[in-house]
Amino acid sequence: MLKKFIFLMFVIFPSILLADDCLPYKITPNVDIKTPTWQKSIVQPLQNMDVLHGKVIATLVDEFEITSDITSIEDGFCVALKNVDVTIGYSDFLVQIDISHKPNTCSYNAIAQHEDEHIRAYLSVIDDNSDLLKQSVINASNSIMPIFVKEEKDIESAIDKLNDELQNHPEIVLLKQQIKADEEIRNKYVDLNDNGETLKKCIE
Repeated sequence: MLKKFIFLMFVIFPSILLADDCLPYKITPNVDIKTPTWQKSIVQPLQNMDVLHGKVIATLVDEFEITSDITSIEDGFCVALKNVDVTIGYSDFLVQIDISHKPNTCSYNAIAQHEDEHIRAYLSVIDDNSDLLKQSVINASNSIMPIFVKEEKDIESAIDKLNDELQNHPEIVLLKQQIKADEEIRNKYVDLNDNGETLKKCIE
């Protein structure tokens, strides 16, 4: 048992030293954040919907692209995070209106206007959380340490690992949870503040 323990220490300790050799090559990554251009489509399902009049399906994009800085050292390579390009926001809104409402009628337009309020609610989530979004990505990016690899063929997998570490960083995970929570709260607020009077006038 003692021999096995000594062997494990011999194997693990040199790898820690090699990882420490990469610490001098850590840099502060440049962070660029942008929101996608969004578009809206309106459809009417052929079957009656299971909601009262209409709904919005929002597509949230969160794409992370990184650039690495690779330094050759005596025993291998240090792979560090250099640039982080993030695209986060809504790219598509699919508005569904019940087939019982004919296009360009009063009730159809009233429902379309209500769903537009939901779209504005979604968009406000990203706008109002822009500072938190930026700071979360900056903090997460700054915490990612360089990775040591012995061979050039392992550099690509090291870059993938850096990207995974970034996207699974606690601040990024919490950010995404915050966005989802805000979506739910703001959409409920839209519904609570619509007394349905505009639609009732169309149906009367």
